[in-house]
Order: sequence, then structure tokens, then C-alpha cells
Amino acid sequence: MSRRLADVARKVGVSEATVSRVLNGKPGVSASTRDAVLTALDVLGYERPTKLRGERARLVGLVMPELQNPIFPALAEVIGGGLAQNGFTPVLCIQTAGGISESDYVELLLHQQVSGVIFAGGAYAQADVNHDHYERLRELGLPTVLVNAPIDGLDFATVSCDDAMSMEQSLGHLAQLGHERIGILLGPSDHMPSRRKHAAAIAMAARLGLELPDERVVHSFYSLESGQTAASKLLAAGVTGIVCASDPMALGAVRAARRAGLRVPEDVSVIGFDDSALMNCTEPPLTTVRQPIESMGKMIIELLMRQMSSERAIGDEVFFAPELVVRASTAPAPAPAPSVE
Repeated sequence: MSRRLADVARKVGVSEATVSRVLNGKPGVSASTRDAVLTALDVLGYERPTKLRGERARLVGLVMPELQNPIFPALAEVIGGGLAQNGFTPVLCIQTAGGISESDYVELLLHQQVSGVIFAGGAYAQADVNHDHYERLRELGLPTVLVNAPIDGLDFATVSCDDAMSMEQSLGHLAQLGHERIGILLGPSDHMPSRRKHAAAIAMAARLGLELPDERVVHSFYSLESGQTAASKLLAAGVTGIVCASDPMALGAVRAARRAGLRVPEDVSVIGFDDSALMNCTEPPLTTVRQPIESMGKMIIELLMRQMSSERAIGDEVFFAPELVVRASTAPAPAPAPSVE
């Protein structure tokens, strides 16, 4: 008991006597200090006293698929700042291969009596995986917000960057530069944002009068290595421009082009997606579609707080417009090689 008092007191910056008064329900402690003590108790993994267990902790689960893609740490920073401004502490849950599953994380967060959960990438966006843990959240009525396109039928509050608009901007840019043989590098085939991008690419190609055969659409994982392997297939198909579903994929495409003896952008133009950190410092600086994560983060917090203050669930999807950021990885299409008579 004394160790718990000392740990919590050190975490909050108050005396052990103050912590003891909170845990024993004694008067003389401000509401803000009481909330801080209970939050520290939850963060440090100590069980609340029985009489306090019915209350929700001022914790919010933030579940992310990875941190290697710079867009996720950037989004976590925005969300974490917004939660702090509202008196909540994020509990970051990172999925790793062979590690704790998303459904197990949900159980852990429920055990911690979290006040809500934010998912930024996860099973909700994949059609071919189990979604039972989302049903559990819905049955409990726990405030939940999803980031970017979910499968149909989940009906949670969702904040999305407009995938269709991002593809229209990218293809339109390459078409204006004279590219006709354009390849599309997407995420897994059951991934809903990639499905939206694929449908938009087909429609936009038709409007532009461009062909988009199956061999110019390749699915991959969202990593530099996977992007490199997948981009090699597109280069073998003779594309002069590649539109990628993430910045790491695009960097993989640049590497694939160079290993094939091609120059970016003189021989092959490459466009990414996210405009994550340092994309203006790559060689060449990457043309990419920027997700407005600051604005999206504010809306994520707003939707979560609205659910916490009302018993009514929110099932709307709020779309944000992306912005094409043109840098040096795109250029006019190379002139066709002269025919040999």
C-alpha cells in the first residue's frame, strides 16, 4: 500500500497524504487533483478501491497498427495533445506481428475502465478479418472513433481523408504532365481505403481517357520494402508514373526505379500519400498527397467528447479534403523511344 501511495504521489506531484484522502474518499481534495490521482492509478496499473471502480478512468485507448510510418506518430501527437487539453490521458496500444491482438487490446482497455477508444488503422478497415470486438464496444456503448474508411455496418463515428479526391488529384497531376502509362500501388485488397482509391482511380482514368489494365494495379503492404517489390512489377509493365497509397511505399518505388537503372523523375514519376515527416528532405523531395492531420485530429477529439457528454451514439463519417503537394519526384513524361525501322 505504501509503495502504491508513493508511486501515485510521485506521478501526480502531490503528497502521499493527498493520495490517501482520494483513495479513502475523504474531503479536502480538489476535483482536478482527485481526477489526476485516479488517472495516475490507472496509468500505473494499480487497481482502484472497490468503491471507485464503477467510475470511468480518464483514460482513452489509442490503438495504432504501427509507428514505423511517420504519419502515425504525428497523428498520435495531435490526438494526445487534444486529449490532454480535455483532461484525458492516452493509452497507446501498438500492434506488432506476433504480439497482442487488437481484440486483446480492447479487453485490456476495458479492464482499465477507459472512457473511450480511438482506432487509427486496424481491423475495422479490413473486410476479411474478425470484427467481434467492435460489436462488444458497441454493446457497451463505449465512445469510439475510427480514423479512415471502415467496412460497412460498423456505424461508429469516423474521420476520413477523402480517398477518392486524393486519387483524382494524383492522376490528374500525372495526366497534366503527359503521362499515359500510370501504375497504382495500393494496400491489401481487403483494405477499405485502398478499395476506395482503386474505384476512384478507375473512374478518373476513364474521365481522362487513360487505360488502367489490371497489370498496372498492384496491392502491397504499407512498407518501404513491400512497396519496392510491388513497384518493380509496375516498372516491368512499362509505367512512367506511379501513384502510391503511402509515403513509405513511394520511397520503395523510388528505390525500385533506381535499382532498375531508371531516374526519378526523369524516367519515372512517383507520388506518395500522407505527406509524413521529412518527405521534403528525401532525394528527390517527394510529391505527395497531404492528409490534414491537425484538422482531422481536432474532429476526432470533438466526436469523442460529444459521445462522452451524450448517451446517443454517433455513426457519421466526416470527410476532410486532401492537398496535393508538388515537389521534385514528378516531372513531364519521358519522350517515347524512337521506333527502329
